[in-house]
Amino acid sequence: MLIALIKGFIVGLGASIPLGPLGVLCVQKTISKGRNSGFFTGLGASVSDTFYAGIALLSFAFVDNFIAAHRSLIMIIGGIVIVLIGLKVYLTNPIKQIRQKNTNKKHLEDFIEALVMTISNPGAMFLILGLFAVVGLRSPSGGDEVPAITTLWGVFLGTVTWWFFLTTTINRFRKRFRLRQLMFINRIAGVAIATLGIVSAFDGIIKLIL
Repeated sequence: MLIALIKGFIVGLGASIPLGPLGVLCVQKTISKGRNSGFFTGLGASVSDTFYAGIALLSFAFVDNFIAAHRSLIMIIGGIVIVLIGLKVYLTNPIKQIRQKNTNKKHLEDFIEALVMTISNPGAMFLILGLFAVVGLRSPSGGDEVPAITTLWGVFLGTVTWWFFLTTTINRFRKRFRLRQLMFINRIAGVAIATLGIVSAFDGIIKLIL
């Protein structure tokens, strides 16, 4: 049980640490709106990563085959979603974000935005599959699902730990940024997220054609 939890924790950390579109968004949210906003953004990714870990670990053949068969199309759709989120970040005024109260409704929006962003990118599942292989995790056998559930809790805790650490660290330097710098960070983050989305969509189009 403890070994499964630790291995899941390692997989969760490994899946979260690479600074992809969600990582950029999380940093931008933390700087512009505060740690809670950034953490809820990361929490959305945690739920998505745990979902994909469940698929990878329990070997849901139908979903696995569906994603494999339509990977190019999903990459295109996911890329478009990421581009739209990047444009939203680029056009957002950080000054208004600072003046807005960080209500639970706003945090829910951050959570849903991140969840949609990551769930539309099945690449996370293939990354998690590779990490499972590295730590020596396999699908449960003999109908014993307890280790699998423990592992998924480990994955979730690993991702949450990373996002808490990242947002807490970034938040410590938040007050050092001036309004002009916040605007610049928004622009850079928006362009970076949109670029990654374009690359994903373009890769999907190429694979669909070929």
